Amino acid sequence: MKGCRPLTDEEVAMVLESLPGKMAARNRALFLLGVKSGFRISEMLSLRLGAVVQFGVVVERVTVERRSMKKRLEGRTVLLHPAARQALAEWIQQMARQGYMRAETPVFLSRRNPTKPVSRVWAYRFLTKTFRACKLAGKLGTHSMRETFADRVYAHLNGDLAKTQLALGHRNINSTVSYLSFRQEEVDQAILSI
Repeated sequence: MKGCRPLTDEEVAMVLESLPGKMAARNRALFLLGVKSGFRISEMLSLRLGAVVQFGVVVERVTVERRSMKKRLEGRTVLLHPAARQALAEWIQQMARQGYMRAETPVFLSRRNPTKPVSRVWAYRFLTKTFRACKLAGKLGTHSMRETFADRVYAHLNGDLAKTQLALGHRNINSTVSYLSFRQEEVDQAILSI
């Protein structure tokens, strides 16, 4: 969603704490994968167990196939952050107890139709409802997870646009620059310090 803002570390913690319920493990895995991998929501929802689990263990790197990528030009492989990997492992253990361990099974199963993943619309509604319950202000949506990832990577790489571009899987650096347009606070601070 264009114009979404990233979440702060405190807001990420608030969202994680507010995920109780029957599907909390799935929802936690979805949210952590989003903020720790930078995958778009449609890319995450395209994942199947065969791409995430090998020999009974969650893989270190997850690949989204080309056909599930935004422009379908090439796939993208991302190293899993330990927190996302752990959340996925917990969710997948729960799936295994329920008998859902076929390679073609969607990772983020719909509760109503366990042969299909949750929909993008469901993910948007779920996240916006969660953000409202946490009293988070501003324009927030599913893309806020990717914006959060971009913000953290850019800061950790000391403002290196080329490496941030690589982390986000952008072909054009202008796309990366548009993700970082939310850094208005840095511009404001520079103006105030003149």
